[in-house]
Amino acid sequence: MVATTRWRRATVPALATAVGLTLTGCLQNPDAGSVGAVGAVGAEPEEGDGSVSILGAFGGAEEELFNASLQEFQEETGITIDYVSDQDFTNTIQVRVDAGDKPDIGLFPQPGGVLNLAERGELVPVDAMLDYDEIDRTLVNGFLDSARFDGRVYAAPMRMAVKSIVWYPKGPYEEGGWSTEPANLDELDQVADQIRTDADTPPWCIGWQSDQATGWVGTDWVEEYMLRLHGPDVYDDWIYHRIPFNDERVVEAIETYGDLANEDGNVLGGSRGILNTPFAEAMNPAFNDDPGCYLMRQGNFATTFFPEDVQENLDEEVGIFVFPPAEGGFDGQPILGGGDLAAAFTYDTDVAAVMEFLSSDEFGGPWAEAGGWLSPHTSFDTSLYPDEVTRQIAEFGYGSDVFRYDGSDVMPREVGSGSFWTGMVEFQSGAKTAQEVADDIEAGWPESADASEEGEDQ
Repeated sequence: MVATTRWRRATVPALATAVGLTLTGCLQNPDAGSVGAVGAVGAEPEEGDGSVSILGAFGGAEEELFNASLQEFQEETGITIDYVSDQDFTNTIQVRVDAGDKPDIGLFPQPGGVLNLAERGELVPVDAMLDYDEIDRTLVNGFLDSARFDGRVYAAPMRMAVKSIVWYPKGPYEEGGWSTEPANLDELDQVADQIRTDADTPPWCIGWQSDQATGWVGTDWVEEYMLRLHGPDVYDDWIYHRIPFNDERVVEAIETYGDLANEDGNVLGGSRGILNTPFAEAMNPAFNDDPGCYLMRQGNFATTFFPEDVQENLDEEVGIFVFPPAEGGFDGQPILGGGDLAAAFTYDTDVAAVMEFLSSDEFGGPWAEAGGWLSPHTSFDTSLYPDEVTRQIAEFGYGSDVFRYDGSDVMPREVGSGSFWTGMVEFQSGAKTAQEVADDIEAGWPESADASEEGEDQ
């Protein structure tokens, strides 16, 4: 139940006092005074008019669940929320900002758009209207850093995605007696060797085919290895281009993926099969009576592509464990993921109240119960998740030592959804070596998009 006393509409004097207290103790934002007129330190927010507009990409069933998650809040506060869905959000938000037709709040599926608009001075910094420290206290470690520009955070997470998951067909896998808790990547390789020997079957299910987007699965693999081999600081330097893309550590991460994917008998269909297998169908052979493969590394959204009978009985049909750390690499368990970020264009009391709710551990109950949504807050009531698998996935995020956003979603579009995708396809096909791919991507990195200042002061 949303508490009326907490979510009542704030008045200007009350919110101004809260802002002052927040900024006084906000040590994570040392440059908090160096911003323009939007959310400037000491500036009082306008009194809201009782209505807040939100633009996002949630459509269909997700739109219904998003609105359902806001219903009680609207009833308690008297604030009317007008949500508009746009499947081309990434482009539409830029067009609307340029035209002076900004929503009050935008829900960004990647941080790149947030950083771009923050640089242009279009967004209200989180600490100008919310208690930064209170939000950060319950968030998965590192999540807020994904929307940090020039020392300040400009968006708050309102949904989490977890990518560092290894899936397996529960019955056959447990019958095989293979480890469900490999402690590191070496032990995971040993599990794969045991499956190949005991079952005479390729252990890994990997598929990349995604029409014009083919290659994104490969970028995820490289990002997983960058986090594990070299840790979050080097990972940040890489995705923000503070080190070149062809740094030897990046080449090592690509080659480490290649060692797994291109080893004879390690992947169903072999190296060529990876490129020809639709990513949504990669694990289907694992659910055959005689599994064709056993392991798939993929994000929590993978369940939506499983056969219907598997989806209907998820806890009995699939098992999961976290993609483990590297021995001798980062000392801890990193998680690669993503999520949707709420950013404010308007500085008034109603927008502040909605932003506070969206970024709290009280948002999302109806969505969680229906499935397909994870809270980024470690304090969220996990009993609301519909099955044990979903609760496990959430705990992977909550229990991680550090969380990092999908790097290709942060990089300039020309790289993240361009040369990085195509480069990985060239690597997977054998057309180019890891070094050649990394050299090509570095040579094509757009100078105008160099993000050397983004992500600093972390």
